[in-house]
Amino acid sequence: MTSSGTNPATAAGTAAWELLLPAASVPARARGRTLQAALREAVRSGRLSPGTRLPSSRDLAADLGVSRGLVTEAYEQLTAEGYLRSGRGAGTWVGGSVRAARTRARDLAPGTPGTRADFVAGTPDLSLFPRAAWTAAHRSVLADLPHHALGYPDPRGLPHLRAALAELLARRRGVVADPERLVVVSGVAQATCLLGSVLHARGTRAVGVEDPGSPQHTSLYASVGVGTVPLPLDGEGPALGPLHRSGVRAVVTTPSHQFPTGIACSARRRAGLLDWARSVDGIVFEDDYDGDFRYDRAPVGALQGLDPERVVYAGSVSKSLAPGLRLGWLLVPDSLADDVVERKRTMDLGHPAVDQALFARFVERGEYDRQLRRCQRAYRERRDTLVAALEEHFPGVRLSGIAAGLHLIAALPRRYGPEERFLARVGGAGVAVRSLASYTHARAGAVPGTGELPALGCGPDGGGGGADDGGTDGGARASRASRAEGDAGVRLVLGYAHLPPARIRAGVRLMAEAAARRPADG
Repeated sequence: MTSSGTNPATAAGTAAWELLLPAASVPARARGRTLQAALREAVRSGRLSPGTRLPSSRDLAADLGVSRGLVTEAYEQLTAEGYLRSGRGAGTWVGGSVRAARTRARDLAPGTPGTRADFVAGTPDLSLFPRAAWTAAHRSVLADLPHHALGYPDPRGLPHLRAALAELLARRRGVVADPERLVVVSGVAQATCLLGSVLHARGTRAVGVEDPGSPQHTSLYASVGVGTVPLPLDGEGPALGPLHRSGVRAVVTTPSHQFPTGIACSARRRAGLLDWARSVDGIVFEDDYDGDFRYDRAPVGALQGLDPERVVYAGSVSKSLAPGLRLGWLLVPDSLADDVVERKRTMDLGHPAVDQALFARFVERGEYDRQLRRCQRAYRERRDTLVAALEEHFPGVRLSGIAAGLHLIAALPRRYGPEERFLARVGGAGVAVRSLASYTHARAGAVPGTGELPALGCGPDGGGGGADDGGTDGGARASRASRAEGDAGVRLVLGYAHLPPARIRAGVRLMAEAAARRPADG
């Protein structure tokens, strides 16, 4: 007996009876599993603490009104799993190896909760997802898919999807698309890791990345042991002089619509990038970001079409359908194909077969082309709405970059600065927005030694205008051009694709009202 007069075994029996009583009331055929699950959870949660002696199987069965065999079986099962321990003639005890685990399901998806207006770039309008057409294709695929197609797929992807993608990419983006060199991937992020892993295995320890550029590149390459070297931009794309001096033999670029500056590589710069790759026996990794969405003219074809053996090409459906589909493609030169395919096989044994078959059907029936046209109409309207709203509420605003993609760059006059104060004011008003400077990599600024961002004017060919093509004074010219634009107090990257026109107008008005407040106004 304890000092309080309570028998420990009796106390444990009472606790066990109270915890397990609900399990005894379920239908007979499920009673055994339910009893085991309830006892397991009681131990795991700590409600039955380590070292607690449980009542005998006979006593517990009597308390619960179940058969002794049911309790005996539960004790034996949980003893085998390590939750309980027992000894001949010594009874059954709660084991000491179990540690309580907190059960919670957090949502780590990116987002900006609590905002009144969200201009953060990178998200398409998910309400445009073609649910009816996708559902019809899903039903059709499941009805037609042979049983053997549900096994492990070719790590490159289903042959008929690769054939459909090759035709689509050749027609829409001008690539040289051999289905044998196409790999279906889980978006450009996986494509980046695949390529980085293969390059690392071949001795590459650093790749060049555009600066400013995607904030994901550094962490993605670091995950496979490859460092990144920030490379400056000028008005035509990656500046060639710094690229040649960097010593890297691989560079990542977004030539169709650079993120975030919005410039497109000029024809001269495209040729210069390929000349560099040939001179160092290197490669250019082309992320065809926003390649399908150009609003002022037909999209310029992909860089890969100019030299398929020097350019690795990647794209996805993240902006045209939905990022949650995790579906993209990687087109590699012959020299890398075998290694990339083997790495894809060891990484995940191939992309889900049903998803691949579904997307193949979607492409083959023309639904994907229709979706692209639908998105292009919607996004062009939203870009026009944003431009008009900015010009109305921020007189003197200058917009740079080509008319394409899902975001634009707005340079506000100096009177709206300094930039930190502007961002603090609009953020306090519930407007989520990022500055162009926030996308710079560790080596801040596009021009080495100046800390300045690139000039973003566009020439008549849709690329930059007038920057030197990689000579020794290219960076200086870009710097002078940037200073000539220097009355811009704030440079913002504004995403618009996910916002209906009415919300775009309301958000810009809210941003202008917040920017106009005096400090005393809060």
